[in-house]
Amino acid sequence: MHNFKITRREMDFCGRPLIVETGKMAKQANGSVFIQYGETVVLVTATMSKEASLNQDFFPLTVDYIEKMYAAGKVPGGFFKREAKPTTDATLMARVIDRSIRPLFPDGFRNQVHVVLNVLAFDGVTDPATLGVFGASLALSISDIPFHGPIAGVTVGYIDGEFAVNPNFSEIAEKSKMNLTVAGGRKSIVMIESSAHELSEEIMLDGVYAGHEEIKKLVALQDDFVATCGKAKVDVILPIMPKEIMDKVESTCGAKIATAAVILGKQERQDAFDAAEAEMVEKFTAENEEEFLENEKIYAAAFEELLRRYVRESILTKHHRVDGRGLDDIRDITCEIDILPRVHGSALFTRGETQSLGTITLAGGTAEQVIDGLESEYKKSFYLHYNFPPFSVGEAGRMGPTGRRELGHGNLAERALKAVLPDKELFPYTIRIVADTLESNGSSSMASICSGCLAMMAGGVPIKAPVAGIANGLIMEGENFVVLTDIMGLEDHLGDMDFKCAGTRDGITAMQMDIKIEGITKDIMRIALEKARVARNSILDIMADCIAAPREDLSASAPRIESFKVPIEKIGEIIGPAGKMIKSIIESCQVQIDIQDDGTVRILSPDKTSITKAKDIIKGIAIDPEVGELFEGPVTRIEPYGVFVKISGSKEGMVHVSQMHASRINHPLDMVKMGDIVHVKSLGMDKGKLSLTMKGVEGNPEPDPNAPKDRPQTSFPPRRDDRGGDRGRHDGGRNDRFRR
Repeated sequence: MHNFKITRREMDFCGRPLIVETGKMAKQANGSVFIQYGETVVLVTATMSKEASLNQDFFPLTVDYIEKMYAAGKVPGGFFKREAKPTTDATLMARVIDRSIRPLFPDGFRNQVHVVLNVLAFDGVTDPATLGVFGASLALSISDIPFHGPIAGVTVGYIDGEFAVNPNFSEIAEKSKMNLTVAGGRKSIVMIESSAHELSEEIMLDGVYAGHEEIKKLVALQDDFVATCGKAKVDVILPIMPKEIMDKVESTCGAKIATAAVILGKQERQDAFDAAEAEMVEKFTAENEEEFLENEKIYAAAFEELLRRYVRESILTKHHRVDGRGLDDIRDITCEIDILPRVHGSALFTRGETQSLGTITLAGGTAEQVIDGLESEYKKSFYLHYNFPPFSVGEAGRMGPTGRRELGHGNLAERALKAVLPDKELFPYTIRIVADTLESNGSSSMASICSGCLAMMAGGVPIKAPVAGIANGLIMEGENFVVLTDIMGLEDHLGDMDFKCAGTRDGITAMQMDIKIEGITKDIMRIALEKARVARNSILDIMADCIAAPREDLSASAPRIESFKVPIEKIGEIIGPAGKMIKSIIESCQVQIDIQDDGTVRILSPDKTSITKAKDIIKGIAIDPEVGELFEGPVTRIEPYGVFVKISGSKEGMVHVSQMHASRINHPLDMVKMGDIVHVKSLGMDKGKLSLTMKGVEGNPEPDPNAPKDRPQTSFPPRRDDRGGDRGRHDGGRNDRFRR
């Protein structure tokens, strides 16, 4: 029997028991932790390669968030019945963890690190994503991997005017006006990801720090764990820039870099940087080729460090940005709509050298996206797809599957716009937005929000309010810092923060923050939020000059949808055996029909007449006529006891011979023949059958005075069995007994 050396802690955290354990599972990883929160369980591991990746100029960190379907008692779909690629939500959660922990590794660290979070049990209440940042940090902190933690993450909701930390699934989905994920350490915040329903900057800021108070408790728990079972960190040799090489590069290229850094155009500026670097390579190769080739990467790193130093120093001390703008100036913006014919809505949003083409497509319920993860399967009727092709940054490259970055940017834009969508009952469309980045020099995700919003308004989607987005940055050295409005690509690359904020004039709908330092203060965040508010309103003014409100009518090319409800028990009749009835309606009317389990029927077609025709047929099947309601329709069947008339497209009712005319009728054929159009009035339902009358209804024929007299007379209606059928012909049965 194994003698496991287990370290275990338990605590109550936000109303649920939290159990943390290490020493039993996955012991060959550098660090591993088993975490149970409520009845949701995750296993988090952290491993590190023994050697550094010398040929890489970035930190090779990989984070995988793996949802085991057995955790929720589900079998994976598909032919192979095993987990395949991660869901979009799992990929987004992996990004949240990556963005939170990446800044906390040593500068220049190049050993490959792999963090894996396996969801082993899911109780349907506790979101395993709330354990992601906490678990990753704890696994890294107790391992021998260099890591400047610990940190933790929580989810914050805003329910009935109060903040709720780590609410359950139903609360965050149905009651909360905020879905905020925040990560931080003992003293500062390192990552934010959120959506909101037009909340103020102050509420969002308070929400962040309400979460931070609970984060401190998880950090203290990690400190206790590290003190008990933490491993000594390995010694990693980090690259040191030789002073003599830095001095050589600065004396040769410093002035050229400083000059190139203030060139306005992105491509022109990059060309100047490339020329300066090429001149450096040529000069040092000529002087001592062997020495240069031996230290080529060090020279390149020195050049990059000089570029970073000159740009940051200029902004921080002189408030001079590379494109000549002031700290709070927004780049030139151009908004255009109706860029493309035939599509249901289109817009082109250009800010500086960032350009996004937004298009919308409107469809019915069949176009909803089915989401099948650990939660119960559900459908999305609004989704935004963000694309970032290589040509948008002037590069040649292969266009492959959608990457993590594109999923993340698209999700942020989708969250920002979702808050202002019309209610499904008022606008029962599935809405797809595609945001194609055509040019990029910073903040293409915020441009996607603007282009998507403009496209929806141009297409006639009755959104509640326009939405715009802006990205702010930070340059910080010690206690000295400046916050930049509308950062461009170079400022993002060389800066310390990327703070994206989107919303309406009334409040924030989405917010995201990533940093490259170990944390920022509340004051910095408050300044960034206020600058974002001012900039957002300025952009909304420019968008309003292009289109101030959604158009009243949909695009001519967009389908029309009519939505109504039918009794649930009638759904089977509308569909018919093997779908025969609904297929015939679709084919005869040339429409799309979507029927929900709650009885909601949506009919979609570009042609209003086709929708009306299909609607009348369906209502005729599903809705029983009210007493006294008038109809007209053809005679479809004639019996001695009466006639059957087809009304409302497909529903049939019977007019008893005694209800055909005020005078006595010997036989229905004395008054009508097959196919005649007659006018009838509803008498209501009788044992599930519709009874009609022609008495007193104008427009009906009169009895034929020359009708033959030898037709058998009928005095009583036929008896019906429980299935509504006739029990034999009327000239047999109990009426014959009366005659005898």
